[in-house]
Amino acid sequence: MGLRRATDSAGLRRIEPRDYPRDTEGLIEQLQDPDPSVRRWAARDLAIHPDAVPALCEFLGRERDLSVREVMFTTLGCLGGDDVVEGLVPLLRSEDANLRNGAIEVLAELPEEVGPHIEVLLRDADADVRIFTLNLMNDLRHPQVGHWLANVLTHDPHVNVVAAALEVLAEVGTPQAAHALQLARQRFADDPFIGFAADLAQQRIEGA
Repeated sequence: MGLRRATDSAGLRRIEPRDYPRDTEGLIEQLQDPDPSVRRWAARDLAIHPDAVPALCEFLGRERDLSVREVMFTTLGCLGGDDVVEGLVPLLRSEDANLRNGAIEVLAELPEEVGPHIEVLLRDADADVRIFTLNLMNDLRHPQVGHWLANVLTHDPHVNVVAAALEVLAEVGTPQAAHALQLARQRFADDPFIGFAADLAQQRIEGA
């Protein structure tokens, strides 16, 4: 029996057109889709599209679904680079703790790119921004961490900022800030928490 040619109605599946193209622009467009699963997959697929960093940072601030945000942060961490840092540093001012903490986690993994921003952030007029900058230094593997902590302990006028620096020092145990630790103790001699935090940091340094 000879072979029969299949007809259009037999054995063929209709190919549906995609709602969005799969290039950078199409994936960025998906970040505005009402379906969070579509936005989540788009954020994941943008991990190989470095040109999408500015758009990802922009939409990150608007995104309300935490699972989509998490993927956006992961993608930005994978892409890295100066554009990611420029886009995430402003989130240190955010009132949204989830956004702020996500930005801190990504920034802490980009020490070379974040390094040039640290001194400016530690001079910010907003004490909370200085504290959040210190928070990211907990995990920032940068050779200048000890130097930055020493400057805060020596010069920052806000007791809460100095307390945050002492907490970081207790974690990282860098001897670079040992002398500054004593200066902080003297500057805030009447504050019992500073004395307590300074003792812990000193023990960490001596045991390192």
